[in-house]
Amino acid sequence: MAYVELRGHPTWYQPAKGRGKSVVLLHGGLSSSTSLWHSIGPGLRKHFRVSAFDRRGHGRSADTDQPFSIDAMAEETVAFLEHLGTRSHLVGHSDGANVALAVAMRRPDLVRRVVAVGGNFHYSGLMAMEPFTPQSPGFGDFAQDFAAKSPDGLAHAALVVEKTRVLIENEPNWTVDDLATISRPVLVMAGDDDVTTIAHVGAMFEAIPNAQLAILPGASHGVLKEHTQVATSMIVHFLKSTLPPVTRAPIRRKVAGE
Repeated sequence: MAYVELRGHPTWYQPAKGRGKSVVLLHGGLSSSTSLWHSIGPGLRKHFRVSAFDRRGHGRSADTDQPFSIDAMAEETVAFLEHLGTRSHLVGHSDGANVALAVAMRRPDLVRRVVAVGGNFHYSGLMAMEPFTPQSPGFGDFAQDFAAKSPDGLAHAALVVEKTRVLIENEPNWTVDDLATISRPVLVMAGDDDVTTIAHVGAMFEAIPNAQLAILPGASHGVLKEHTQVATSMIVHFLKSTLPPVTRAPIRRKVAGE
């Protein structure tokens, strides 16, 4: 098993596989890099050199006594990109999408392009949902899966769930003006039945300069597992395409040559 010190914390990572430009997969909350590695990972590795890591308190990386925050997760990601020593595309899901946007804002020198799947720029943009707690019906299954990977063991699962709840209810809290500072190309992707409202997804797309938008029909927050082939194809196209795109009837984007 491979570990790297990120900001002084032993962090499990998946060494890069594939050829081409570097792509780093950023997993969602209450998840691990395994989720993306086994869904969109195989398709991306046909075109890119793909790596991933488990954020602290997730997967095979132990937790600390600090709360979860987007800032801390972004700092972990910056450290991982510095470890790789090359500019990378960031493909993030859920919290991982938010982390990718945060890194693009603070360290654009480390980022080529961003794919933000199922993300949100403000906590108020989420649909009304019952919080996931140790009393929730699916907690037992989550805890068993958590313990199978985590060095912190079964008893720590409840604390990770609580830290995640606090994060989701309070972060991120960016404005559209914050998003407007992003200088790297971004593909905003979501399912049409995702946890983020369609209006919020649209606001994110419109706020990021020259962003592209993909709403996949018949898809939920699990879009990358529900429509793996379609989503992977769209991600590959975005990461390899010439930008800005040239369309027949541009309205939002300038005509080539203007």
